[in-house]
Amino acid sequence: MKIEDGDIRAVTFDVGGTLINPWPSVGHVYVEVAREFGVEAEPDFINWRFKDAWKSAHNFDYSRTAWFEIVRESFGIEGAELPDEFFPRVYERFADPDVWIVYGDVMGTLEELAARELKLAVISNWDDRLIPLLERLGLTRYFDTIVASCNVGFTKPSPVIFEQALRWLKVRPEQVLHIGDSPIEDCQGARKAGMHARLIARGRFTKAVDDLSSLREVLDLLPA
Repeated sequence: MKIEDGDIRAVTFDVGGTLINPWPSVGHVYVEVAREFGVEAEPDFINWRFKDAWKSAHNFDYSRTAWFEIVRESFGIEGAELPDEFFPRVYERFADPDVWIVYGDVMGTLEELAARELKLAVISNWDDRLIPLLERLGLTRYFDTIVASCNVGFTKPSPVIFEQALRWLKVRPEQVLHIGDSPIEDCQGARKAGMHARLIARGRFTKAVDDLSSLREVLDLLPA
């Protein structure tokens, strides 16, 4: 369904789960690094533990300390056997582009939106690895601005991070459509800031009528 109640001038995007995703998975990367230190684990087990740790995290600030705690919890008892050098190595590994995959519907969609002369931006809860990572993945060239929580001091769903993006884009809230994979951080946060929002529900069995299955569907929301 097209967005008719606004003159959309800009589209903003979340990053993880929207534009890119760990590859093959968080668990595979953790295990790969752990083996460098002689620690064996199963990726499926680590993925299960990671998801549980992530759901349990409160007021996550995306600092190194916060990430290290997630890693420790992901390994459970085995976390006690990991040397101190393991944690910065994992942190550095996720700055490498080869442990991320850009979804196949991303670049073509961004190119089409840019061809329509729309402003494009990133609004992401991330740390200082974000911009170098997006540069190495070939994505920064598409965006007028990249707003990371580490630089703003507020994380989604706080309206502050969205308002910062609006100031840098020089557009009004009702002129912006935000796309992300979190109902709370992305959709509720953007709407609280006065923006339009749509959830991208990649691979989900159930989704609301306005949810997107592919980023290409963004093109159908906007006038050509």
